[in-house]
Amino acid sequence: MIRELNSNGVGRGFRAPPGLIGALSTALTAALLLGACAGWTPPTGGPADSAPAEEVESRVREPARQDSAGVQVFPLQNPAVKELLADASQAEATGDYDQAAVLLERALRIQPRDPEILQNMAEVQLQVKDYEQALNFAVRSYDAGPRVGEICSRNWRTISVARDRLGDWTGSQQAAQRATECMSAKPQSY
Repeated sequence: MIRELNSNGVGRGFRAPPGLIGALSTALTAALLLGACAGWTPPTGGPADSAPAEEVESRVREPARQDSAGVQVFPLQNPAVKELLADASQAEATGDYDQAAVLLERALRIQPRDPEILQNMAEVQLQVKDYEQALNFAVRSYDAGPRVGEICSRNWRTISVARDRLGDWTGSQQAAQRATECMSAKPQSY
């Protein structure tokens, strides 16, 4: 109950309508939260400021290519998927990551569990700094793909970079270690 004073200083009772106090406290809380967020700026100068395209090449693709002397396993692909992958690669090379993602999504509609498409999408997501999605696509690619070879290595290297960017340094190191386990030497020929 709120007391209101008249000109003689005598109080008379006033009862707030039901729900008014709750609505006022909710509005006040929202205003305080928005005010606190208004002055926040993301930190700069950290690892997230490096060029994502260069990082994908230097930390994911190039090491996997160098280690790819072992067994390689690639699924058969629909000709339409091959064309979409080529177009996505070209869009990515020109820096048009949104177009690359659209083309890869089309390819995924045709072959939703293709590990190469999923991994390419993971790498595009790294380049647009969507590390959660990159992690998601790389894990899906690993789950659907081979346990040896270049794709496996790229999966774990992508997981390592994404975890690093998300602040999970221990997970990043573990994933980097797993990437080395994907490479098996070529069998000896007799």
